[in-house]
Amino acid sequence: MSSKLESLQLRYEEAKAKNLDLDMRRGKPGSEQLDLTLPMLDLVTSSDYKTAAGADTRNYGGIDGIPEMKTFFKEFLEVSSEDEVIVGGNSSLNLMHDTVARAMSHGVVGSELPWSKLGKVKFLCPSPGYDRHFSVCQHFGIEMITVDMTPEGPDCDQIEKLVAEDDSIKGIWVVPKYSNPTGITCSEEVVSRLAKMTTAATDFRIFWDNAYSVHHLADEGYQLANIFELCKAANTLDRVFIYGSSSKISFAGSGVAAMAGSKANMDWMKGHLSMSTIGPDKINQVRHMRFFKDFDGLKSHMKKHAEIIKPKFDTVIEVLEAELGGKGVATWTKPNGGYFISLDTNEGCAKRVVELADAVGVKLTGAGATFPYKNDPKDSNIRLAPTFPSIDEIRQAMEVVCLCVELADAEK
Repeated sequence: MSSKLESLQLRYEEAKAKNLDLDMRRGKPGSEQLDLTLPMLDLVTSSDYKTAAGADTRNYGGIDGIPEMKTFFKEFLEVSSEDEVIVGGNSSLNLMHDTVARAMSHGVVGSELPWSKLGKVKFLCPSPGYDRHFSVCQHFGIEMITVDMTPEGPDCDQIEKLVAEDDSIKGIWVVPKYSNPTGITCSEEVVSRLAKMTTAATDFRIFWDNAYSVHHLADEGYQLANIFELCKAANTLDRVFIYGSSSKISFAGSGVAAMAGSKANMDWMKGHLSMSTIGPDKINQVRHMRFFKDFDGLKSHMKKHAEIIKPKFDTVIEVLEAELGGKGVATWTKPNGGYFISLDTNEGCAKRVVELADAVGVKLTGAGATFPYKNDPKDSNIRLAPTFPSIDEIRQAMEVVCLCVELADAEK
């Protein structure tokens, strides 16, 4: 046994003796972030609950959201008309799940058959990516094809070849801005190629999960090309479903979510919604509109979020650079926004790092979770979620993570 490995193992045993209980698994807002919107709870009362136009929010109706909230999300999701927006409940994941479910049961605009009636349905999954997207595919028996993430976004050379040859490929998941977990923002070239590429399936869909569109860590962060306008120019406007929510902006369990797309797509979705609901929580929508007032109000609010979470991201990067910089055992991203930092160990070490950290009392997202079927072919990617713990907890956790990276690498 080398002296380096012995030294690392001794430090590891010392860390275990501290009986830590730290959690960096999920990208949840911290309590300070949730406190920012507490005044919202006082903005709808028993005598003041109507929309700006005077509609009674206590009753049925408004299946696609109150008018002012549709205008708000028109700007948020960057479409041109309120007719291209549906405001739902609190969860964009719920809207994405339901879109896939309805495509499977009935097909989408332009489908010849419901997707479930086809021999096989496949989705492209840029990876590392969002584990819940992959879970939706598994839930419906959709075969997942891994495509690489590049510094510009999903690898369009791979994508264009696959979708041109195989009409069973019906969709692709994309987190276009500050992607989960790499923090990459799609370049204009990538967005343009996705909009205009030739697909064998005439009913191919892009599931554009723009979850972090306003979650900048710097003043304005990176600009993202408008896929809706690019699809319109390419005559592929029905190709894209766009999603977003306030779940990491207001209250994680009581925010407001929306989807957008062509009027044909939104009419299709409303037809299905009419079979499953009489309408969303309009009282909550009024509450949110009174708090934010408009999209500019939301952007101002997000600067307060950045003031809270940027020091947490900075702490992760600081510890990584201090402990692992120049050692050749790992690389990591330095995102300008979003909720995650992506850590890549040397090949074959990620699962061992997670295992070692867990034994010390530091919980990390499972290695492989950022790939379809939880199968990271290089066993190297680990998603770090800095937003929920305190800075002191982050520092302690990251010192353990760095130790585990070195130890796993030395063992291998």
